[in-house]
Amino acid sequence: MSHELHQTGALKAQARRLRLALEGQGRPVSHSAALELVAQSHGLADWNTAAALSAPAQEERARSLGDRVSGRYLGQAFTGRIHALRRKGPRHQEIEIQLDQPVNVSRSALFEALRRRIRSTIGPEGRSVTATSDGVPHLVLD
Repeated sequence: MSHELHQTGALKAQARRLRLALEGQGRPVSHSAALELVAQSHGLADWNTAAALSAPAQEERARSLGDRVSGRYLGQAFTGRIHALRRKGPRHQEIEIQLDQPVNVSRSALFEALRRRIRSTIGPEGRSVTATSDGVPHLVLD
């Protein structure tokens, strides 16, 4: 993307203009295909990446790749580094964290289930959208 991040609305407007221009040349494309082409024209792999890097997305989140994070996953304290981020709708992200030390997510004393990397969809407040049966979010970032 250029030096200055674009707003999602501006990128969508570019996609609409592109779709209309191609349709005028007899080469119609879907709006989603136009979004993908706009993202690629800015040097990005796909629309999800463009949306995640857009100005509104940057304002909503203070997290980025490589950041150190800590919190609780299924009740276990952890520290680690953000390995991947992916936009999931207007206010959510899928986050993948490489843990510094594996956490045991099993509640049984007879069995260990170690996780070295965790992935979850989180809201802007850093809590997962999924929760245990007692309502506690699976992932809570500090």
